[in-house]
Formats: sequence, C-alpha cells, structure tokens
Amino acid sequence: MDGELGAIFKAYDIRGLYPEELNETVARRIGAAFAQFTGAPRTALGRDMRTSSPLLSSAFAGGVTAAGGEVVDLGEVSTDALYFASGLLDVPAAMFTASHNPARYNGLKLCRAQASPIGAESGLAKIKELAAAAEVPITEPRLSHHDILDDYARHCRSFIDPDALRPLKVAIDAGNGMAGKTVPMVFGPLPFEIVPLFFELDGSFPNHPANPIEPANLVDLQHAVVEHGCDLGIAFDGDADRMFLVDETARAVSGSLTTALVAESVLKKNPGQGVIYNLICSWTVPEVIRENGGTPIRTRVGHSFIKQVMAETGAVFGGEHSGHYYFRDNFRADSGMIAALLVLEALSLAEVPLSQLLQAYRRYEASGEINSEVTDQQAAIERLAKTYADAEHDLTDGLTVEYEDWWFNCRPSNTEPLLRLNLEARTAELMREKRDEVLAVIRGGA
Repeated sequence: MDGELGAIFKAYDIRGLYPEELNETVARRIGAAFAQFTGAPRTALGRDMRTSSPLLSSAFAGGVTAAGGEVVDLGEVSTDALYFASGLLDVPAAMFTASHNPARYNGLKLCRAQASPIGAESGLAKIKELAAAAEVPITEPRLSHHDILDDYARHCRSFIDPDALRPLKVAIDAGNGMAGKTVPMVFGPLPFEIVPLFFELDGSFPNHPANPIEPANLVDLQHAVVEHGCDLGIAFDGDADRMFLVDETARAVSGSLTTALVAESVLKKNPGQGVIYNLICSWTVPEVIRENGGTPIRTRVGHSFIKQVMAETGAVFGGEHSGHYYFRDNFRADSGMIAALLVLEALSLAEVPLSQLLQAYRRYEASGEINSEVTDQQAAIERLAKTYADAEHDLTDGLTVEYEDWWFNCRPSNTEPLLRLNLEARTAELMREKRDEVLAVIRGGA
C-alpha cells in the first residue's frame, strides 16, 4: 500500500486520479491516519463539487470514526471557508478537492486546528506512513453538520469598509467551481453589480478548466468585461482559494501586481507591519511594501512556508505570484475572496480605472513561469550557476540569480521532471534576450 500512496502524496497536499489512485479504500485509510495523527476528538470535513467528492468524503469520515473521532460535516465549501472553519471551531480539517486539476482528479488539503498547515515536512509523510500501515474496517461515519458559510461571508466582509464601496460592475468567473456558491453569499449585501460566469457547480468543468493562471482560461472573462463594460473581472480556481484579476481593458493582471495592490491596502489599515512575498514575485512587490512603510519578508514558494514565516514574524499579509493571498487575521490562511474584496475597496477609493491604478506597479517586464522538461534537474541548475557565476546567487528555493537590471529564479517541480523559470528585467527587450539565453542553458543538456 505504501508504494501506491507514494504517487498521490505531494509536497503540500494529496492528489490523484479517481478511482485508480485515490478511491474510497484509500480515503478511508487516510481518514483513520489523519485522526490518529492529530489526536483530536473532532475533525472538520469539506468537499468541492467534483462528482467523486461525496463518495470520498464519506469514506474519509468513516475512517475518522473508525479511529475514534467525530466529523463536523461542512458540506460543499470553498477551501478558504474550510480554513476559516478550522480556525473558528479550533479543529483540524480536511478538504476534498483537486483545485484546478481536470475532472478525473481529486485530492485532499489537510490542516491542524487554527488552519495550521500540514505539508510533506510537517506531517504529510507521517500521515502517509500511518495510512499505509492501517487496516480500516468500513464504519458508518459519526457526523454532525455545521453550516459555516454565513459566518464565513461576514468574516470576509470584515476586512473592508462597506461604506467606502462604489457600485462597480464586476464580472466574476467561477469556472463551475466553489466560487459559484460562495460569491453570492459574500457579495450579497454589497453594492456591486455582478456579471456571473459559470456559477453552476459542475465538477465536469464543461466551459473551461478552473485554472485561471493559464491565459486561455481567462478568455471568457475578458470577453465579458468588454461586452458588459465592467470595471474589472475576477476569476477563481476550482476550490476558490486562488484569485486572478482582469482590468477594464481586459488585460490580465499578474499575481505580483495584485500582491502589491493588496499589500498597499493592508498596510494603510495596519501601518508599519511585515508583509511576506515569495521569491518569484516581481521586484515591484518589496518596493511597494517599503514605500508604504511596511517591512518586506521574502520566503520560499508554497503555502506551508509562508504560513510558518507569518506565524514566526507576525506579518499581516502574504502574497504569492500564483494567486494565493494570506491574511494574519484569517488564521494566517489564504483567501482569494478576502483579496478580491480588498481590491474592490481599493478601486472604490481610487478615482481612476483599475488599469491606471495598476500603472504605478508596472515597473518591470516579466517572462511569466516557463516550464522545461529536463532529465537531470540538478545538473541544469549547476549549469546555470556556472554560466552566471558573476551574479549574486541565492539557493533558498532552487537557484535565484540577480543582476542590477535583471534576475531569474529556476526551481524544480515537486511532482514532475520540470524546471520552472521566472525571469524579470527592466526592459522588454532585455527580458526577451535573457529569457531565451537562460532557456538555452537549461535545455542545453535536456
């Protein structure tokens, strides 16, 4: 069983094909292992809209019960609502979702009480070991039901001043994911005109993949923004914990620019605080943090690292280029919904369109993340280190190379034989030149 489980336990969560890799038997074992690992009498359990989620979550609940625990069933919720429940109820929690992956996948995101993260180095390896050793009888789950969404919606709105809001027109693409359920509850009392796209919960994703970091999946939202004359567009991923923006001209907004915008907003409410950003964010982000009186704190990529540093430093906010936004007052958990509300508040207070508001942050030219399949990741990184030996090097997460007018980070994927390149320069011409040059080094020995 251990070998089978090895394929689905990733760096930050559990993910695999249903039913070949992740099925009811596996879910039952993981449920028992999770209850044994936490030792908590109660576990909160949520699920997304995937067709396999009800069966898997029921089996997981049976495993928790077989191990002596009780389950607080939250029903269909977003991942950030599950984290909120973990904090509010002070219980460990499990969310059945495969986030932005295709329909045939499912998975689990796990946390301790107070939404404290569990990753490969902070418990997932132990849970895998326990699950592999477990023989779990089929057990009727011991459940109580708790509707968290009204409390969650009020909590999200507590981050903004409703009186400061203008009646903006907002296109929102839920991607047939959980935002289709949570957006109406959060936005209901607010003075926005919503143009909804794909709010019907449908785990087959009939319109487009629920992965807004891919430009092709923003096309419907961009068309809607132009067609309806919207002030902006907002796209959520499948479990609605990530959020991406499109401005009123239909131009996609990078996670780095959104991080800078939200950081400025948060620092106005919390002067002088620390703000976390990961090492593939634009140079713009630490600059904006300093300009607004905050202290920039740089971390590795990944939620478990960011939440740990946030706990250690007391930082008020953290942002990732990938569209995850973390809030100290949200149990240090990420919430695309809270970030979206803060963007809408900032735009309401501004006297300019979003494109103009963001212009102050468009200081550099970025390549975006480019993946290269290589047979020997470490050898490729060593080639890069040798080629750019005259630059400043940082080995915090892969290799970061920094010059005065450009920089790049190249780091290995946790799950595939890929190297991920992010590069930024002061001009578009220099960015293109260095992007092609670095990719040639990476792929030269592939």
